[in-house]
Amino acid sequence: METDDKNLRRGWTTGTCAAAATKAACMGLLEGRFPSMVEVSLPGGQRPAFAVAQEEIGSDFARAGIVKDAGDDPDVTHGALIVSTVRRGQPGAGITFHAGKGVGMITRAGLPLPPGEPAINPVPRKMIAAAVAEVAGPDIDLAVEISVVDGERLAEKTLNGRLGIVGGLSILGTTGIVIPFSCSAWIHSIWRGIDVARAAGLTHVAGSTGNASEMAVAAHHGLPDVALIDMGDFVGGMLKYLRDHPVPRITVAGGVAKMTKLGQGMLDVHSKRGLPDLEALAQVARDCGAGEELAARIAGANTVAEAFDLASEAGVEIGNRIAARAWTTAAKVLKQSEISLEILVFDRNGRLRGRADFTPSDHAEPVSS
Repeated sequence: METDDKNLRRGWTTGTCAAAATKAACMGLLEGRFPSMVEVSLPGGQRPAFAVAQEEIGSDFARAGIVKDAGDDPDVTHGALIVSTVRRGQPGAGITFHAGKGVGMITRAGLPLPPGEPAINPVPRKMIAAAVAEVAGPDIDLAVEISVVDGERLAEKTLNGRLGIVGGLSILGTTGIVIPFSCSAWIHSIWRGIDVARAAGLTHVAGSTGNASEMAVAAHHGLPDVALIDMGDFVGGMLKYLRDHPVPRITVAGGVAKMTKLGQGMLDVHSKRGLPDLEALAQVARDCGAGEELAARIAGANTVAEAFDLASEAGVEIGNRIAARAWTTAAKVLKQSEISLEILVFDRNGRLRGRADFTPSDHAEPVSS
């Protein structure tokens, strides 16, 4: 188990555990026996090993389980048993994914997968496929069913129901690793990142809310790793430190939902601190030329991502307006003529959906794009 500088243990996502369980089950199906430990590859190249906690072979299936360790993160799935049941698939079907007991189904648009799909996110699917390929090669036809013991009850503690994921939990993860959500430790890591960038003489840093926006802003500006600040949800914590330890150019980059929340005045954009106001987003759309029918659809959208897509499909681009509002919230923290602030809004595919150009943060509003 990995630890950070504050001795907080990092853990493993449900996606990592599902991949490990599937690899063990695949070995059980094809070889008639299970390993005591199973190793899988993470997107970043790490290869953690897991003890197999459950194993069963039936007439046409094999099943294995892994106990999730979320480290020191207050994760509702910590200690949950993630189970994979594998069967031979239809010829030519490749790997198909199915929701077992405790794993939800997607019923509403606006999520990374369409309605009707099991809530096993794209990166975990890739990890599972890679784990299977290590055992059986890339061309096997296999039906993979992921379940979570007591997942229905655990899902009640999440936002899944609000998002239209019914019947259980989502199988999640983009890096495979759970980083402990510790306000103090995370904010201190933000400060240290800024200190390192300043010591390196950099004149431009970019704070990002997540991995996708970090990669997108790095590509957009061609920034080196040392210029990238993993601010997570702590926009205010980063900006307050930069106000007292200035860098000439600051970019705040994030996904459509978190930048919408920033535009609505929230400096901590974690989901537990509040949800985006879709009624207010509908009013932004009206200000950008949307009619009442479109505004009503945006107000009733499942997610901010869906709302953005609805507006874009109708030829109403709301991204720049959201970026401008986010700029105003962030600039009020800085208020420094020597600090120029930019906001970039990306979707989950890394496409730029809105921007507020570099403007001295003591101005009343950003310059027009």
